[in-house]
Amino acid sequence: MDRARRRAAATAPSRAETVAFHPPGRRHGVDGGTGRTGRTGEFANGEFVNGESAEASNGAPERQREQLRGQVEELRTEVEQLRQAAESRPVIDQARGMVMALAPCDAQTAWWVLVQVSQHSNVKLRRVARALVAGVEGTPVPEPVRGALAAALHRVRAASR
Repeated sequence: MDRARRRAAATAPSRAETVAFHPPGRRHGVDGGTGRTGRTGEFANGEFVNGESAEASNGAPERQREQLRGQVEELRTEVEQLRQAAESRPVIDQARGMVMALAPCDAQTAWWVLVQVSQHSNVKLRRVARALVAGVEGTPVPEPVRGALAAALHRVRAASR
């Protein structure tokens, strides 16, 4: 290849650079060079997938804002759930250790016991763990949790015989 061809190939825009319009925050999702995303109402090459031009749609910025608001709310919910999980993890691990000592069993079986107690007592797992850890400190364990724990431990002991 001569020098001119190499220079032309190096400066030619790539296929991704030739796509005319992608609004900020949108996934590019272009399929097979058709310029279409396959989803109704999304921009692709300066027009909506359903055939409307971007200029003809006056509600597009408002729809984008509404979508962004929905995404922000979903992310806030996810962050809150992750914070709760991070805060409750040490207590759950302590409760798992207690179950491992009571049964005796391995960590996976102890986790199964805590899940079973949570499901049978209709109490969230993190609350079950807090109740068990607080029980060691003298706080009475609620009856539904105590009964479900006794039944789960009995099943584990019977299975290990």
